Amino acid sequence: MNLKGKTVGVAFTGSFCTYEKAMEQLEKLVTTGADVRCIFSNSSQNIDSRFGKAKDFLKKAEEITGNPIIKTIAQAEPIGPKGFLDILVILPCTGNTIGKLANGITDTPVLMAAKAHLRNEKPLVLSISTNDALGMNMKNIGLLLNTKHIYFVPFGQDDPIKKPNSMIAHTDLLVETLEQALEHRQYQPVIQSFL
Repeated sequence: MNLKGKTVGVAFTGSFCTYEKAMEQLEKLVTTGADVRCIFSNSSQNIDSRFGKAKDFLKKAEEITGNPIIKTIAQAEPIGPKGFLDILVILPCTGNTIGKLANGITDTPVLMAAKAHLRNEKPLVLSISTNDALGMNMKNIGLLLNTKHIYFVPFGQDDPIKKPNSMIAHTDLLVETLEQALEHRQYQPVIQSFL
């Protein structure tokens, strides 16, 4: 299945070091012919970091997609009853978001979008970026790996020497992962080396 004509939600959380790659993937998604809608978490809307200013990322996402950004819980909630997304990816998906999602917490626009989308039994894809994937968050990742309608962009350890618990997604496999998830399949192998 290809993404042409599909409505793809892309939700940003606060792993700012991955935003350059995320923006590249936004551009790639648009070239597939998908209608791309972005959701930004509170942190991603408001925190400036050494990787750039929040307002610049919001502006760039809006320019790439041609669509307004969903910025509030109230704006994200209709994703459920209106069912307008075919698939949603959280890119990047931080450890904080993973933990909250695994425990049913809905306190940001991104988590509301995920909850609302899953209500429709449509695929939710996680593109993880977390320093504690092999630490405190491993139990949450394990839970989500076994949750119906949730799929993962393949991921691996990005720096096993300096950050042995850290794992990030292979964002270059995003389109292929979304295509598989729309067919209710997990792209394999889900764990892939960066070495």
